[in-house]
Amino acid sequence: MSGSFSSEFNIIERYFKRPVTGVVLGIGDDAAVISPEADMQWVISTDTLVSGIHFFEHTDPYKLGYKSLAVNLSDMAAMGAKPRWVTLSLTTPRELVESHDVWIDQFARGFHELAQVYQVALIGGDTTCGPLNICAQIIGEVRKDQFLHRGGAKAGDDIWISGSLGKAALALKHELQEIKLNRTEIDACLSALHTPTVRLDLGQRLVGFASSAIDISDGLLADLGHILTSSKLAAIIEFEALPCSDVVRGYLPSQFAIDCILTGGDDYELCFTAAKKYRIDIERLAQELDVSLTIVGEIKQGEGLLVKDAEGNEIITKKKGFDHFAN
Repeated sequence: MSGSFSSEFNIIERYFKRPVTGVVLGIGDDAAVISPEADMQWVISTDTLVSGIHFFEHTDPYKLGYKSLAVNLSDMAAMGAKPRWVTLSLTTPRELVESHDVWIDQFARGFHELAQVYQVALIGGDTTCGPLNICAQIIGEVRKDQFLHRGGAKAGDDIWISGSLGKAALALKHELQEIKLNRTEIDACLSALHTPTVRLDLGQRLVGFASSAIDISDGLLADLGHILTSSKLAAIIEFEALPCSDVVRGYLPSQFAIDCILTGGDDYELCFTAAKKYRIDIERLAQELDVSLTIVGEIKQGEGLLVKDAEGNEIITKKKGFDHFAN
């Protein structure tokens, strides 16, 4: 590559600086300046993706750029927030940038295209050399006190899941060569792993109906467990009710397929709770948004999370989900 990449500022100017509206001061200064609308509160989240832990080094840079923003947008969905601004810190090996400018170009294209879909402005960040590492911080807005959170579940609430579970985890097992999917199965699953669907519209529309919510990033058991811990309650899940694609269902009742559904993670679907009186409203919402919403269990008094099979027997898994310090 030409010497233009001797400066991080050339990279920022060429690939990441874009015209933005609604920002007082954006990329190009020591910090950005933004102004919230009246009667709004900020919702802020940060996610880091590390090469070799969250993605493979050979991952398509376009898909990596897309996913690095998608995981942050999913956090906004879980809070019922409207995303507005994002900062990006990108650490790349020097040889990657100096020898192959296509990587940066494609990464930026994936990031910007998804940002444009949801009208999210990139307002700053940092670039540096080192092991491949991506960190994005997103800032969203909600009407004052009109947000979703993990701690509001009530005993008797339905437990709902959007979309389906397990495809991303199944794709990962294929990529790790633990199983071998055929071409049709690969096509059905890899998009779930690399370019997950973001449930932003759903999250915002659930405000007023859902008593608690979380996005399923580390696996259903782990993430629903966070709701139970924050709400100080228990839950029963009916495994047969859990939504999964025909591809995943085709591998049941194998233990690895059960694990993909319950603990695999990377689904980025919403798990939320709601009082039974809202069932009709939520079913109507599912039709309006053309998204599958499924009741999979119930919140109970007490502690713990029980998953039952069709005969009422408990399903046991060795892992409860992804843990950065245990995996």
